[in-house]
Amino acid sequence: MSATRSGTESVQDAAAARYAPDALRIFAEALLRRAGLADELARAVAQVLVDGDLLGHTTHGLALLAPYLDEIEKGAMTPSGEPVIVEEHAATQCWDARRLPGPWIMLRALDTALSIAREAGTGTITIRRSHHIACLAAYLKHATDEGMMVIIACSDPAVCSVAPFGAVSPVFTPNPLAVGIPTSADPILLDISASLTTNGMTLRLHKAGQHLPHPWVQDAKGNATTDPSVLFTEPKGTLLPLGGLDAGHKGYGLALLVEALTAGLTGHGRADPPEGWGATIFVQALDPEAFGGHASFLRQMDGLVKGCHGATPRPGGASVRLPGERALALCREQSANGIALYPTIMPSLKPWAERFRIAMPMQSN
Repeated sequence: MSATRSGTESVQDAAAARYAPDALRIFAEALLRRAGLADELARAVAQVLVDGDLLGHTTHGLALLAPYLDEIEKGAMTPSGEPVIVEEHAATQCWDARRLPGPWIMLRALDTALSIAREAGTGTITIRRSHHIACLAAYLKHATDEGMMVIIACSDPAVCSVAPFGAVSPVFTPNPLAVGIPTSADPILLDISASLTTNGMTLRLHKAGQHLPHPWVQDAKGNATTDPSVLFTEPKGTLLPLGGLDAGHKGYGLALLVEALTAGLTGHGRADPPEGWGATIFVQALDPEAFGGHASFLRQMDGLVKGCHGATPRPGGASVRLPGERALALCREQSANGIALYPTIMPSLKPWAERFRIAMPMQSN
């Protein structure tokens, strides 16, 4: 296994159990429907979770399905209905998602933002009180396939796990930011966070008794460490902001930006009582044709890609990649040969399958 710089596992062992993507979608959708989600919502959630695994984001793919099923059972995720439009202008809307499933809300928001951008050049949707939205990278090609650029930011006002630069107490979530940029070939798919690693990755490694590859967390005294257990013992430590102890002011600044785009623009965030695991969201679509022109945009981005690919690597290093290249290559390989699921995922879903009397998917290898 290997990890990305943000701490999200991206590549599975070739010998891992593989499953056909369609079989996993059908299985996930069946579980969600039996748990109580309306058909359209279940279909969207299953699609986005499987897409997360296709791209290698194994902590934000089907690993989330069992927790989502638990949230539905507890009544913490709204199983049907529509978001409420709180505010609407020519190119902007603010929604209250009423804790509807995040992946379904995100696809609705993207479609709306893209529709507005086709008319106005840009469209922005902000969303408060959504449930968790899974893997941000899974939404980006939805826009870039149409020649659009998209920016997505997300925070969870109910969770504090990341310390501001220079502090040992938490204020933020990892506050991810994702950007999809079309080119003449594969799009650039940027999916980063304002912290050095994620809650999902540290929890997984803690349960497995493993360490992070680098000191991406700190204990309650401010000592950087690779041991994720400091986040789960009292007094608790925190995730470090992007840049760590030396340059964490950069991640701190990025976290503040995400909070302004999400909590600030929706009017709902950390100043309000927490309502449970969820998301506050910013989605913006931009049509290059409405600015310098689509052809000019592609010329500039293609030139940038060429420059990065042609950059001389450090001695002994591999050639330079663009964000999203490895994920898209993995997506194509797993679409053809089956998804190599992280080994804890199917065992976590087996009790739900037995309870709902749904057959487990067959391995494809």
